[in-house]
Amino acid sequence: MKKILLGALIVILVFFGYRYFENQRIERENLEENTVLIQEQIRNVGKLVVTEGSFSQVYSYNDSKSFYFDVLSARKKALIVVNAEVTVAYDLSKLQTHVDEKNKTVNIIHIPEEEISINPDIKYYDVTQDYLNQFDASDYNKIKERINKSIQKKVENSNLKSNARNRLVSELQKIYILTNSMGWTLTYNNIPIQDSGEFEEIKM
Repeated sequence: MKKILLGALIVILVFFGYRYFENQRIERENLEENTVLIQEQIRNVGKLVVTEGSFSQVYSYNDSKSFYFDVLSARKKALIVVNAEVTVAYDLSKLQTHVDEKNKTVNIIHIPEEEISINPDIKYYDVTQDYLNQFDASDYNKIKERINKSIQKKVENSNLKSNARNRLVSELQKIYILTNSMGWTLTYNNIPIQDSGEFEEIKM
């Protein structure tokens, strides 16, 4: 009778031992699958988020030089028409994250700043110049620098940056939705994100 009970006990121990290690194996496989899926989603998010805009403006350029104790003067001037294409982008390939499998946490460490690119198409009209004061490379560089500064101010006063940021938030929310659906925690600089809308409050 004792042998039967001992045999039954051994069978039970073997059965539960097998079930325990099988469950451990399945949980580990699920954890690895979830980790791979999360990392793949982060890679998919790693793309440029771009907002484009167009700006047009007319400038006038005047320059005058005096010679011989201000007896003579030489002038040059031009009418300048500018059509500029502007892009505001986030290069999310620079997004830095850390996946903690043990604690089922994804921590966003660094969100890149926006990149502003200005591509002006500059056309000159009504160009006049005196022999002693002609246009040279320094004039064109000065004009382009003034144009870029003027357009940068227009970008700051437009909705391009806010539109680009909204698109950035939309991409980051995808990570939150995925991690949340898997029972993982998403953090930004180790601060838990409780709701996808919290990305809108993050100062980047």
